[in-house]
Amino acid sequence: MITTAIIDDDNLITMALTTILGAVPDLKICGTGSSGAQAVSLYQKEKPDVLVMDIRMKDMDGLTALETILAEDPDARVLLLTTFLDDEYIIRAIRLGARGYLLKQDYSALPAAIRAVASGQVVFGEEVTARIPGLMTGRHPDGFDTSSLTEREILLCRYVADGLSNKEISEKLFLSEGTVRNYLSSVLSKLGLRDRTQLAIYYLTGEKPA
Repeated sequence: MITTAIIDDDNLITMALTTILGAVPDLKICGTGSSGAQAVSLYQKEKPDVLVMDIRMKDMDGLTALETILAEDPDARVLLLTTFLDDEYIIRAIRLGARGYLLKQDYSALPAAIRAVASGQVVFGEEVTARIPGLMTGRHPDGFDTSSLTEREILLCRYVADGLSNKEISEKLFLSEGTVRNYLSSVLSKLGLRDRTQLAIYYLTGEKPA
């Protein structure tokens, strides 16, 4: 059973999410709140497996609450659920260590996202993922460890972070798509990452997803 807490300053949304998620057999709602301050307090009390939280709220916004929670418990799994696709929010959420960023209109994907976050994955909605390459500079930050990678593998990482497909990467590196897939598998294994989304986030922020 995955314990889940819901924080949103719109009571109707909180009620709707409680109803939707409460009907999912492997999810259990352990508490709700309407502000960032309540999110911090609820997390300290209940230690939910996943905290689902809005960003824009009175008293304390979700990103400040996220920072506060992670400062106390770096292993906390916080999934941001918002109507806002603001670049500033996305960048800050990634850098602070949010385990997910979804838009509210995609309610149907929420149960699966909660399960993924609870298992240690990082989940970003398609709209968010599509914006990430344009939000960061092409040069990887110092936190991105290249010590185990070859120059070609580092270049592949850059292309993945730029949002290129395997086919597009193969054309740039003059390799077959199969070879690109093999390179990508090797890179993911060396860096201890699960997929290309985690690789892009690590390359762009220098923060390795858990």
